[in-house]
Amino acid sequence: MSKILLVEDNEMNRDMLSRRLQRRGYEVIIAINGEQGYTVAQTELPDLILMDMSLPVMDGWEATRQLKATPETQNIPIIALTAHAMAGDREKAIDAGCDEYDTKPVEFPRLLEKIRTFIE
Repeated sequence: MSKILLVEDNEMNRDMLSRRLQRRGYEVIIAINGEQGYTVAQTELPDLILMDMSLPVMDGWEATRQLKATPETQNIPIIALTAHAMAGDREKAIDAGCDEYDTKPVEFPRLLEKIRTFIE
């Protein structure tokens, strides 16, 4: 069973996404801010990380940079999840180290396809 770390501060988004991923057979681990996401990724070593970019404590941009700079987590694929859908935001996420980018509100079939390209 593939393990996904969901780093999301919005409870409603977190609950909806984690339930839908679990129904598809994924093990879902939760973190509610970037700092916690970084720490949990170190201990759990998930197969993939879904990273909200607008997070408290440490934002998703910085958490991603730190994860990609750490040997144990640098190869874990990270998909940025963000409501920031302005021109240049995808490039900003890729520059921070994200492997893929998706916008909120999440279109689940599209996100699932992106997840599958990395872990199936």
